[in-house]
Amino acid sequence: MKRAKESKKHSLAQKTVQSTFLSCIAFGVVALLVAMTVYTSSLTKQYITMADGIARQAKLSAVKGVDSLPYIAQISAVYGSLSDEDRQKVGTEEYRRFFSDAEIDKKGGPYDVLIHMLGGSLDYHEEIYDLYLAMYDEKTNSLYYFVDPDRNPETRLMPGDWESVPEREVQKFLSGSETDRIYDIGWMHKYGLLCTVGTPIKNEKGETVAFMLADVSMNNILNGMKGFAWRFSCAIILLTLLISWLQARRIKRRLVEPLNRITEASRNFASGNDTGDENTGHFAELDIHTGDELENLALTMANMEHRLKEYGMNLLTITAEKERISTELSLATKIQASMLPHIFPPFPERHEFDIYAVMQPAKEVGGDFYDFFLIDDDHLCLVIADVSGKGIPAALFMMISKTILQSCAMLGRSAAEILTKTNEALCSNNQVEMFVTVWLGILEISTGKLTAANAGHEYPVIRRSGGSFEIFKDKHSFAVGGMEGTRYSEYAMQLYKGDQLFLYTDGVPEANDAENNMFGMQRMLDALNQQPDVSPEELLHQVRDAVSGFVKDAEQFDDLTMLCIDYQGSQAESGASET
Repeated sequence: MKRAKESKKHSLAQKTVQSTFLSCIAFGVVALLVAMTVYTSSLTKQYITMADGIARQAKLSAVKGVDSLPYIAQISAVYGSLSDEDRQKVGTEEYRRFFSDAEIDKKGGPYDVLIHMLGGSLDYHEEIYDLYLAMYDEKTNSLYYFVDPDRNPETRLMPGDWESVPEREVQKFLSGSETDRIYDIGWMHKYGLLCTVGTPIKNEKGETVAFMLADVSMNNILNGMKGFAWRFSCAIILLTLLISWLQARRIKRRLVEPLNRITEASRNFASGNDTGDENTGHFAELDIHTGDELENLALTMANMEHRLKEYGMNLLTITAEKERISTELSLATKIQASMLPHIFPPFPERHEFDIYAVMQPAKEVGGDFYDFFLIDDDHLCLVIADVSGKGIPAALFMMISKTILQSCAMLGRSAAEILTKTNEALCSNNQVEMFVTVWLGILEISTGKLTAANAGHEYPVIRRSGGSFEIFKDKHSFAVGGMEGTRYSEYAMQLYKGDQLFLYTDGVPEANDAENNMFGMQRMLDALNQQPDVSPEELLHQVRDAVSGFVKDAEQFDDLTMLCIDYQGSQAESGASET
């Protein structure tokens, strides 16, 4: 029972209703905010326009009907003559005596006429909070009054009385022109949130001497917003409930029920696979005709059901074929490894030299190879090469190249002639356009003279007895198999007792770590010189450990092949010569 309730709670229909309800609420909130913004802006503009019209009408009455400019000039002159100390007495009888010459109490005087005129306008326009005549003092950021028609004598501001106002409001009004609609909305501690609209009054010289100001209380706008928000919210809630109910019914009929049938068919299909049921019509029997993606899904699932049965029948054949290919690749790896010298020491009866080599392919098989063999009792051939490409094609080309190189060498030819003849043989029918870089050297064991040729391969590295490994920059020629008619040059160097020669492919310096940084030549030299006096086998393990420590978990990008020979002949001198 509990599980059924949980299932219903998390059903697609329930989630859809919730999602629809929340979406409608979110839409309603956004719509409410937009509507209230438009409503507030429109109502505010309406009040500002109304207050501006009232202020301009009152200004005309004050200037044309009362001739208030002399009265304004009189009050302004007295206010301007007051010291800061005198202005601080505002609201007191002593302060008001400064303005006694203005005949405030005179019946029919300018002040009496203006206060009755403004008071009448204020009574007529209930939307206006206050209508008064005043002037801004830019020096003190204050507003001093000429006429305030407040009916309450305790709160009425008398001529010359002043109060502080925001500097923003002072600058806005004093910089406005007579044709502008000048207004400012702000919070006043004494009056609350007000919108002050005003129009300037100018004297005969065109100077602004006063402002006819009308205040509009923003409480009217706020009250209107509350009522509008309440009505709009109720409408949105009712509309949301109706849409959610209708949408839930529609989704249940058009989406949830077909999905449940597809789910049941999937469950039956999975159960049939577990029990070996041969029935393949679970999805074909659904008979869903919604005319939308659900119908397409049912048809697709029926087709998938049929194909999965066919796939299951073919899976055993594919698996067997994959195992056969894996076995053949494993065999190819063993064949390639068996073609390279892999028994060390290779010549246990020869004490003039010690040699060791390794080849670690990037895939099951690779294109790098090394070789060393005795041409006769006094001549040892050394080869290290790198075929373009990787994998099985490179391995096949490697085997062909190795066989041709060894055959040419066994004919007693020089290093340059061996590469030339091998290039001719590979170029004669090289339809795959592959090539191989080769370093080949022939060591005269009795004298230590090494004659070598380099066909685009890496520089060899040599260590003289008691010294450190250094790169030997020999002469390069074009790669073997790359171009017909290539002729190869050779050079000679002298090996002395205790000298070591290190050969390698580009997989060593170009080994990359996880951030695509290369191992590089300098790290290779550092690894070689870490313990340079060890045997060739230990030396190669030393370099391979350094490469492994550098690349860490990064995938091996290229084949890694190295060869090292330690010459222990009878020569005692040290040095090197090159021809």
